[in-house]
Amino acid sequence: MSLNKGKKVIVGMSGGVDSSVAAYLLKEQGYDVEGVFMRNWDSAANSDILGNPTVNDDVCPQEVDYMDAKAVADQLGIKLHRVDFVQEYWDRVFMYFLDEYKAGRTPNPDIMCNKEVKFKAFLDYAMNLGCDYIAMGHYARVEHGEEVKMLRGVDNNKDQTYFLSQLTQAQLSKTLFPVGELQKSEVREIAEKMELATAKKKDSTGVCFIGERNFTQFLQNYLPAQPGKMQTLDGEVMGEHIGLMYYTIGQRKGLGIGGKGDAWFVIGKNLKENILYVGQGFDHEYVYADEAHVSNVNWIPSEKFTGTFTCTAKFRYRQPDVNVELEWMDDETLKVRMLDPVRAVTPGQAAVFYLGDVCLGGGRIEAAFKDGERRMY
Repeated sequence: MSLNKGKKVIVGMSGGVDSSVAAYLLKEQGYDVEGVFMRNWDSAANSDILGNPTVNDDVCPQEVDYMDAKAVADQLGIKLHRVDFVQEYWDRVFMYFLDEYKAGRTPNPDIMCNKEVKFKAFLDYAMNLGCDYIAMGHYARVEHGEEVKMLRGVDNNKDQTYFLSQLTQAQLSKTLFPVGELQKSEVREIAEKMELATAKKKDSTGVCFIGERNFTQFLQNYLPAQPGKMQTLDGEVMGEHIGLMYYTIGQRKGLGIGGKGDAWFVIGKNLKENILYVGQGFDHEYVYADEAHVSNVNWIPSEKFTGTFTCTAKFRYRQPDVNVELEWMDDETLKVRMLDPVRAVTPGQAAVFYLGDVCLGGGRIEAAFKDGERRMY
């Protein structure tokens, strides 16, 4: 008899292949499986018009996703619930997203979406349905025990622990990641072998639960653009920017600066004077930092280290791990020293920490420094 028999798992089914296979695997493992489809964005109610390529579609993308999730649930013979978290997403994720842009930072809505919706609002809803666990189609792993650990997904190219770095011991103790033990190619093979309705469906891209957008136009639905000067650190004006929120540190595209010599990149911002700083060359000295202050740190292990702690870190998704030394500045803020300078350490993005395959947690980059001097990021 399966050890899992009688244990109830509620799977977040997005209408994509990963969550479809997650539901299939759990059923095969003997769990009592039900699915939940979350509706988190309402384009009409949220004035999502500019930059929306699907605004005139007869059927909105979320409805297509629901129908795909329903088709898979029917194939697997499991019940599919439908729940509306549109208000929660707006209040807890999208307002943060807009506030970060107003403050001149570059936010990561996927991390906040996981923290506040998928593993909070959804978890609460699932627990009310009487589940033992929730499950998602993320590429990550959880080791359950007295001390819960989150590990990178086996498929290093798809590992999503960076986006899950704000999850707590309590949340992880109630979570399963069935596809975390698999390569993406294996997930596709399973879906095709079982002839699941989502087997050949493309992966979703764009903003979490919103989708692909013309980003410049999309932000104009909510924030007024404030054009200003684009100049070098020496004060030479190179042109005009269309609004600081549309640029991120290290960016090359969309600057509209031509001419001879190396390509131009964003190397800094001055929010007070509304200036975008640019410099030539991918490896421009100003775009590198050797220290960062990271706030709102979620430290997953139950005990925090004292003194200094050596581990690795990612300062953006898909970036190779870099060696760092950590030191607490206060209960939720870390001073992070990079053993080698790192390019484009961008305020608003996440710094996520690892010890081997174990994700230790992460926080929001507040400021970057080089040789003790704060960068104008």
